[in-house]
Amino acid sequence: MMPPLVVIPARLASTRLPGKPLADIAGRPMILHVLDAALKADIGPVVVAAAEPEICDVVTNAGGTAVLTDANLPSGSDRVWQAVQTLDPHGQYNTIINLQGDLPTLEPGTLRAVLAVMDNPAFDIGTLVAPITSEEEATASSVVKVACHFGQTTEQAAALYFSRLPIPWGQGPLWHHVGIYGWRRTALARFVQLPPSGLEKRESLEQLRALEDGMRIGCARIAIAPFGVDTPQDLERARRLLGA
Repeated sequence: MMPPLVVIPARLASTRLPGKPLADIAGRPMILHVLDAALKADIGPVVVAAAEPEICDVVTNAGGTAVLTDANLPSGSDRVWQAVQTLDPHGQYNTIINLQGDLPTLEPGTLRAVLAVMDNPAFDIGTLVAPITSEEEATASSVVKVACHFGQTTEQAAALYFSRLPIPWGQGPLWHHVGIYGWRRTALARFVQLPPSGLEKRESLEQLRALEDGMRIGCARIAIAPFGVDTPQDLERARRLLGA
């Protein structure tokens, strides 16, 4: 069986933190920290899908693999798909892992958890959730919540809805969605051909496009959500965590 292909989309034109893939953390650009973690997971080949030549140069000079994609693509999913078509036009890789390029403290085992969901044929897409541990986390619109339920003996659960509000209502755990995806190649090809859906535009969450189209998203639990870098304050925190 072919291993999955891990693709890390990256672009310089971040609204809140321009140039963030190349931001220095502990003496290395952020994108290389993410690349290192993906390689250490050792689940399959890893490629950076870059929107700009500068990112490609940094990755290839460090010994990694990069593909230059159209800078005007609307989303990371589109960037991943374009890189997959470039690298694997004959469709050898049936599973694609979409790893965000702004997770410099990522634990390699996190990717293996996503891959476990993809072993379940009931799901078109796999992703991760972590328990929400504070009221601040629960109410922050930047933290995406997912309505899913794990039984006492189940390691996976179907995602029923994603929202920036704390869902579901009532007593019980709340789950923080971790934006790392495993895609069946056929599902990703189908997804990028769909127009943005109504709920996707309302919540500003593209995974709702998949749910509205009838795709099934499976979730696996991890203990702690990886720390993402979206703002200058996040970058300073990452620098402290990684000893810069």
